[in-house]
Amino acid sequence: MCGIVGYIGHRNVADVLVKGLQSLEYRGYDSAGIAVIDYPDEEKSVQSPAVHIVKGVGKVAELKSMLAASPVSGRQGIGHTRWATHGGVTEINAHPHSDLSSRLVLVHNGIVENYRELRAELSVPEERYKSETDTEVIAQLLSSLYAGGGAREMIGALVALHGRLRGSFALVIMVKDIPGKIYCLRKGSPLVVGFSEEGEALCASDVPAILPYTQDVVYLDDGDIAELSAEGMRFWSAAGESLEKNETHIDWDVSMVDKGGYSHYMLKEINEQGAVLRSSMARRLSGEGEVDLSAELPWTKEDALAWKRIHIVACGTSYYASLVAERFLETITDLDIRVDVASEYRYRNLPVGPDTLAVFVSQSGETADTLAAERLAKARGARCLAVTNVIGSTLAREVDDILQLKAGPEIGVAATKTFMGQMAVLYLLSLYVGKLRGTLTEAYEKSVGGELLLLPYKIESILQQQELLYRLAILHSDARDFLFLGRGVSFPVALEGALKLKEISYIHAEAYAAGEMKHGPIALLDPRVPVVVITPQDDLHEKTFSNILEAKARKAPVIAIASEGDRSLDSAADNVFNVPTTLPVLSPFLTVVPLQLFAFFVAKLLGCDIDQPRNLAKSVTVE
Repeated sequence: MCGIVGYIGHRNVADVLVKGLQSLEYRGYDSAGIAVIDYPDEEKSVQSPAVHIVKGVGKVAELKSMLAASPVSGRQGIGHTRWATHGGVTEINAHPHSDLSSRLVLVHNGIVENYRELRAELSVPEERYKSETDTEVIAQLLSSLYAGGGAREMIGALVALHGRLRGSFALVIMVKDIPGKIYCLRKGSPLVVGFSEEGEALCASDVPAILPYTQDVVYLDDGDIAELSAEGMRFWSAAGESLEKNETHIDWDVSMVDKGGYSHYMLKEINEQGAVLRSSMARRLSGEGEVDLSAELPWTKEDALAWKRIHIVACGTSYYASLVAERFLETITDLDIRVDVASEYRYRNLPVGPDTLAVFVSQSGETADTLAAERLAKARGARCLAVTNVIGSTLAREVDDILQLKAGPEIGVAATKTFMGQMAVLYLLSLYVGKLRGTLTEAYEKSVGGELLLLPYKIESILQQQELLYRLAILHSDARDFLFLGRGVSFPVALEGALKLKEISYIHAEAYAAGEMKHGPIALLDPRVPVVVITPQDDLHEKTFSNILEAKARKAPVIAIASEGDRSLDSAADNVFNVPTTLPVLSPFLTVVPLQLFAFFVAKLLGCDIDQPRNLAKSVTVE
């Protein structure tokens, strides 16, 4: 969940580390720090290697100010943004950490589960430890395993370290007596490394930190050890055997990871959703609305007919996108469809085997619970498919098949454009499965596919009406509780709308299937509790209209997200925001956009940290 950056090269290392950490701020953190080793050379008066550690509580901007006041220099360094797990949010607990003799320094993502046992085994007096972290124990353990002797012995020490640690970890290490080298060790938590044409070696917990220097990267697998230097990169397995690793080319442009003139990444990403939808459908949907995924999914009709069930597994926003797709899949296939939260799926005794297509939806491809669920399904013989935005992620490397979102990097912690991309890819997948199984008619395929092609333009027409949503946010920004309601495909949209509002504005918001309002939530309603109702023109519109009247009878303010031309709500709802008409089954692509913007404007009016909301991380890489 935290951010890691490492660098060796000719640039000002502190500047590179700070810039890299800033590009990873979306991952969520509460403290930040860097370590730089300055080695002696002929041009400097330094007689022995000097380790400079600068760290503190707060944002990377505060770390940058500390470095401006007390500059550090060197040829190599590592940086970290910490999200507290072991020990409170303090300067002492912030990374980097060194061993007790200060001969090595490291940063760490993840959780080492047996750190208490290791701490006892090391027989170091408690008062000698500076922090409460498991990371400092790792540093001391590695120091005890490394007897000196340079790079060759360090690989052996890292092999031994890997065998001693239980849990998940990504480690980046510098050793004072091994100049010009940075070492990486990965198990569970992601690490990516790269080498530039200018002789710069880098590592990071995610691609954006590396992207300004090279677009060719290597994703480390579990157990991999990497050695980085100005000469290149070398790799070993957890057993100490030399490895050859393939590079992955990242087709993201550097401009994709800046704000592009917008005040916030989230606002930029909301406004990119028309383009994301086009990208997600490109080369998958013909101009006539016919879907073809054969270039990415080597499935035959026989494969598809052998499946009895589809399991879709995800977390958070990805789970809500999956719930939307579930309702579409039910209409065009004869399969048993199940959608589950990954943290529940992995602990349930469900029917899963060779007759199961298991679809794992994860923006980052590194979500710990989703990965564990995928490994369970794969072990039981299911055909596993990843729907992810990161083609080289752990999930993408482990599954049988991949469908990439093609949404580009998403920096805002609260997912918006990747939700849009996930729905698009899952709808195309649904059409393709129905087509292979023979349950989808050509006419319906072209009807849905043709309308999908029009949706980007309709989304962009909604984005032209942001002033209306801003005014709506002004009216309701003082509310402390919201209720979101929807039926059918609009119920997951209500869930997503409530999630967006609570994530970035810290306002309590609940979402219910509209028919459940009378089974408890109605007790909450009064003039202080706005009710947001997603009610496009569909077969359930009349029933949802009844729920609106019930809310109005309790004097609750009602905000309706409705279809253009629907005049039935004018007298029933206090405020109506209209979206363009589309096929009812495709309405989530349109109705979610005003909910995203409404949440953004409320949070902005309240002065919240929209791109980096408190306590949240973009990529949840621990349980």
